[in-house]
Amino acid sequence: MVQISYIILGVVAGCLSGMLGIGGGLVLIPAMVFIFGFTQLQAQGTTLALMVPPIGLLAAIRYYQNGNVKLGMAGFICLGFFVGGLLGANLVQSLPEPLIRKIFALFLLVVSLRMLLVK
Repeated sequence: MVQISYIILGVVAGCLSGMLGIGGGLVLIPAMVFIFGFTQLQAQGTTLALMVPPIGLLAAIRYYQNGNVKLGMAGFICLGFFVGGLLGANLVQSLPEPLIRKIFALFLLVVSLRMLLVK
């Protein structure tokens, strides 16, 4: 039964990702922590692991077909993400879990307020 719950979470996150470009940080990590009882680090690590296959490929193709993908920029960001992901993963392992949750929550708050209040 748990596997079906995970699939439902994936469908919801995938749908929101396709619609709004969100998924990992805004949907998956909070759901894993609050619904499935993962630690913050387990949720973050699991989310990173599921991004390894090209999970957004079909949605990205649809955006590309409508002229809404900048491939050159995406390639450079991927390169930076590849290196930055390793740097961040190394850094976070030495931080206390409550601090990581607070940093994560503060980041979401700042981003949401900026999206809401700034034109």
